[in-house]
Amino acid sequence: MKLMITTACAAMIGLALPAFADFQQVTSRSEFVSIVNGKTLTRPLVKIRVAPNGSISGKGASWDVKGKWQWKGNYLCRSLEWGGDDLGYNCQEIKVKGSTMRITSDKGAGQSADFRLR
Repeated sequence: MKLMITTACAAMIGLALPAFADFQQVTSRSEFVSIVNGKTLTRPLVKIRVAPNGSISGKGASWDVKGKWQWKGNYLCRSLEWGGDDLGYNCQEIKVKGSTMRITSDKGAGQSADFRLR
């Protein structure tokens, strides 16, 4: 009986572990494009499309968002305008977990924002 309970507990823990998996870093342009192609990155009041051709477009709190991106090393490097204001150039770490993409500024050392991939 103890063996059966131990086996059942081990199986439940094994099934639960993927739910607690960490975000996985995206390290190549091709991997990034395969994740975002045809999808919209969303969070409250924000909807952004990142196209394979290097363009960024969308809306953030009713203002237009537009920019350009390229892949350098392990990072998404982008220039961005929001509502006509230049947000500048920044290389960002990209991590994914399920349908959530975490974008962290300054090559992973800055602020993070989580987006749903829809």
